[in-house]
Amino acid sequence: MTTAIFSTASFALGTPPRRAARRVLPGFKLTLGYTLFYLSLIVLIPLSSLLFKTFSLSWTQFWAAVASPRVLASYRLTFGASMLAALVNVAFGLLLAWVLVRYKFPGKKIIDALVDLPFALPTAVAGIALTALLAGNGWVGQFFEPLGVPLAFNRNGIVIALIFIGLPFVVRTVQPVLEDVEKELEEAATCLGATRWQTFRYVIFPCIAPALLTGFAMAFARAVGEYGSVIFIAGNMPMVSEITPLIIIGKLEQYDYAGATAVASVMLGISFVLLLVINALQSWQRRRSGGKS
Repeated sequence: MTTAIFSTASFALGTPPRRAARRVLPGFKLTLGYTLFYLSLIVLIPLSSLLFKTFSLSWTQFWAAVASPRVLASYRLTFGASMLAALVNVAFGLLLAWVLVRYKFPGKKIIDALVDLPFALPTAVAGIALTALLAGNGWVGQFFEPLGVPLAFNRNGIVIALIFIGLPFVVRTVQPVLEDVEKELEEAATCLGATRWQTFRYVIFPCIAPALLTGFAMAFARAVGEYGSVIFIAGNMPMVSEITPLIIIGKLEQYDYAGATAVASVMLGISFVLLLVINALQSWQRRRSGGKS
């Protein structure tokens, strides 16, 4: 109040008011400039070099590199397995986040810490561990192999590996949102006669839907570019269990840099379009939830 009186008096006397307290961070122009510089250095310049290398190919060479039957089969496998793994992670990631937030039980902190294990574990180590576990003579695979359901060295192994590395993205995205959901709303819905499913459908789910979409997008993007944990368990059979990152690595080993960048550019374009659609759905969900509230 004293500051306001002093500013009013200074204005009335024609003297400039005292300057506002300095912010901890510098001004908008400097921070925006640094942000654009850092983003360009880390993201835009490498992606631009990828596109420039691709432009060195003629249209016929580009199409031959990105549309061969082997490459098309890898696209279908990579994006299909990534989509399936992300959908599975949405369901089970939500369930795991719900248990960690809503219940107290012995060993909860250990389970909470294990969720972050795929973040800290090197992808090659994860691939070797999953292969040893799911192979025909592994602890888990030996029970499924006699039933005609092999879990390793095929597409099943790829999906399992992508589920493993993508689960933390969904859990860590949904968990804080669930913690912030007001329980009074659930209690009010229960008092009004809503069932548990109706409470979840109309009260809880609209609050966590944007976080679920974000977790799905992050898990999907992580799975599309995964390489280390997949090559050990995939079998890497052309036209069957060969992922697109492995084709890119193969072209690089053959010194076909332009072909590798062409395939990578197609993956980049498809991933960008899919993430753009997911972000649009997320924004629509937020507007819809805000309108209903």
